[in-house]
Amino acid sequence: MLRAIRIINREIMEPSLFKYILTHSKKDQILLVLISLASLPLVYVTLELPKRIINLLEGTGSDYPEAIFGYELDNLNYLMLLSFTFLLVVLCSGGLKYLLNVYRGSLGEHLLRRLRFELYRRILLFPKPHFKRVSSGELIPMITAETEPLGEFIGESFTLPVFQGGTLLTYLFFIFQQDVLLGLAAIALYPFQLIVIPRLQKRVNALTKERVAVARNLSGRIGETISGIEEVHANDTSHFERAHISQRLGKIYLIRFAIYKRKFFIKFLNNFIAQLTPFFFYSAGGYFVLRGDLSIGSMVAVLVAYKDLSGPWKELLRYYQRLEDIRVKYSQVIQQFNPINMLDTSIIDQRPESLELPDREIQVNNIRYSEDGLYFSIDGTSFKFPINQHCAAVGLGNSGKEELAFLMARLINPTSGNITLGVSKMEELPEAIIGRRFGYVGPAAFMFNGSVYDNICYGLKHQPVKPEQAAVDKQIEHERSLAQRSGNSPDRYDEDWIDYLALGLDSHRHLSSEIIRILQMVELDEEIYQFGLFSFVQQSESLDLVDRIMQARMQLRDKFREPEIERLVEPFDHEKYNLNMTVYENLLFGTVYGDNVNVEQLIQTPAIQAILVECGLNDEFLNAGLQITEIMLDLFSDVEPDSELFEQFSFIDADDLPEFNKLLQQSRQHGLENLPADDKQRLISLPLRIVVARHRLGLITKPIRQRILEARRKIHQLAAKEDLGIEFFDEANYNPRISIQDNILFGKLAYGQAHAQRKINNLIANVVESLELRNDIIEAGLHYEVGVAGGRLSSIQRQKLGLARALLKAPDMLVVNEALSSLDPSSERRLIVNVRNAMAQKGILWVLGRVQLAEQFDTVMVLERGKLLDKGSFAEMQQGNEHFQHLLANA
Repeated sequence: MLRAIRIINREIMEPSLFKYILTHSKKDQILLVLISLASLPLVYVTLELPKRIINLLEGTGSDYPEAIFGYELDNLNYLMLLSFTFLLVVLCSGGLKYLLNVYRGSLGEHLLRRLRFELYRRILLFPKPHFKRVSSGELIPMITAETEPLGEFIGESFTLPVFQGGTLLTYLFFIFQQDVLLGLAAIALYPFQLIVIPRLQKRVNALTKERVAVARNLSGRIGETISGIEEVHANDTSHFERAHISQRLGKIYLIRFAIYKRKFFIKFLNNFIAQLTPFFFYSAGGYFVLRGDLSIGSMVAVLVAYKDLSGPWKELLRYYQRLEDIRVKYSQVIQQFNPINMLDTSIIDQRPESLELPDREIQVNNIRYSEDGLYFSIDGTSFKFPINQHCAAVGLGNSGKEELAFLMARLINPTSGNITLGVSKMEELPEAIIGRRFGYVGPAAFMFNGSVYDNICYGLKHQPVKPEQAAVDKQIEHERSLAQRSGNSPDRYDEDWIDYLALGLDSHRHLSSEIIRILQMVELDEEIYQFGLFSFVQQSESLDLVDRIMQARMQLRDKFREPEIERLVEPFDHEKYNLNMTVYENLLFGTVYGDNVNVEQLIQTPAIQAILVECGLNDEFLNAGLQITEIMLDLFSDVEPDSELFEQFSFIDADDLPEFNKLLQQSRQHGLENLPADDKQRLISLPLRIVVARHRLGLITKPIRQRILEARRKIHQLAAKEDLGIEFFDEANYNPRISIQDNILFGKLAYGQAHAQRKINNLIANVVESLELRNDIIEAGLHYEVGVAGGRLSSIQRQKLGLARALLKAPDMLVVNEALSSLDPSSERRLIVNVRNAMAQKGILWVLGRVQLAEQFDTVMVLERGKLLDKGSFAEMQQGNEHFQHLLANA
């Protein structure tokens, strides 16, 4: 029996849904039941008052009181009194129902929030091997979609049967009070329903349970397809995967079809029985009325009561059906979230006063590790590891070196044996200590959706830092109280979670400096610098940075006056036409920043179209568009559609050539001026893409360029009156709509100049260095979004960032599990040297894929088939260990 099973037995979730509900909402449920019971007398009164009103109108209710509280009454007064009393009772009854529904809805959502949070918390306690047996595609729907019906049910779990059952009994009591035989007729078919319906429902519940299991497996398979999409396309298995999904969807269809047949048969049976009972009322009740044994008012009241009786009865039947369905869902969720070997909750919750390691030496005592109890990947290993030693672990793929790294980082616990720090077992130390004092980097460092900064600082976010004096936000405090009431964490993720003082830093600025130092250490600073160059900075957020970017622009502008550099870039000048910009860009001379508007749409707005007409550009562009069409059709009509020539030189896509050919023929037949407006606009759009320096077509002549500059001035004048969504280029001002690099360059690279981009990049780098801007730009690059699972980063960048994240928290012990395997040997060797220098007097266990790199470490551990063969210096292993010699020879 695995030792960790003893831990999880204290953390098994409550298997009974009703016990879970009562444990967390007993007082609320009692109060809801009391409100439900308080509403029942009002239900009876709403039945009795109409009967009295009808009897009064029919003349059989002549025994009305002559006076109430000293006020004399006649028939009319008594009728008004009964009517207004009925209205008051209806309002009170409706108010109580509103209170009841809101209260139980709120309670249900509170408990649903608690349950979801608890399920998520339990995921954090799952043993690492469990994630190899269950996919995220199965777990996520269980927390989100499958628990959704529980929210509504939890709120009404006790109150609905009490309220609807009480209402049902009230109606029956009223009917029996009018006539016993009618009462017996009302309940005559209830025994049949109570016996037959549950038996039919039992099969529906079994099918529902099967449907949930199949749907969960479908979700898991879809998740696998998404994760393995590269393999699907690389191996041409899309047909196989579609067959996989199709078969599962078919199984779900058959199950749901069987459920529908049984469910609607139950509904048909209930409806038939509901309509059968009135037959007895009309026949037997009418008979008693004709004999004079029953008043018309009583007969009408009984019919109204029975009509209302079907409501609570159907609600009770629906409740029973939902109860079984909810029990199935709850039991299946509980089953999935109670795996063996779960961690003790104190491991993640405990916050000891001292966060230091209890000892400076790790002792590994005869540990064994197995995921299934059959194959032991670590088998009887013992050694001592001082936490100032730098050690490399080497071996073949099945040597157990990966599992040893997991064990030393406490990501898994040994099946038998112990890993201790002094007198403390490592598996019993809280994460508050292990998470701070140990660092782990694996071969597939995971990146969370967010910025580079968010990911590199992830290892510092242990608990929120509460400011000494902070204004109280009532909304936030209300949200905290709601979280605590639901058993959730009252902490907020948007608080400041980084304790700078605990890191030995004074401020965010010092943290940024430390991050940049570590990025340089792992050789990731250049990539982040490039991210920064292409990032956008708002002037309101960093005035100092913006000022220095403007200084860099001025310095670079001075460089542009040098003859060798002048030809490389054409600077932005409001008074000049830029030959290396498109006509579009020259017209607007700025950046369009509206989310729903692009440059072409903006040009087509009536206001700007009017300016083009006023400046005589509309006809010029139309004629130029026609000429471009003729040229493109002449040059590209025989070119293959997938040729690169289209992308590089053509103004018209291959797919659009036939349409433009048709448009050209129409213009020749009917005249250019007679073309439809949309066709004219398509022609006008062609010359707007011309870059004069690149496209030597001779269509944008000097007079046309002057008119474009005139149109530019008018567009800017128009923008002063109304917002066009354009951030204009201004040499004296920073433009937040373009990147840092574009703000510094503030011009266009000249077309046709060899190596212009490289030369300008070097110039920008020199200016940045001279102004000491590099670190600020790297800091801007830290806000680069890495994408889902770091998808916007390369595998090498993810590995380096994972290493930087571990180093930033300055651990006492660093475990590196083949984390730099994507690098070339020389780069990995440099990084090992850098990390070792940073971790001087601290511990490193580095699992290596390249055995020759072990030479850089103090000691080497050689593993084979889960056993530690030997441990010593590289020279000792090289001379005295045959297995190590074999590994080295085959490296």
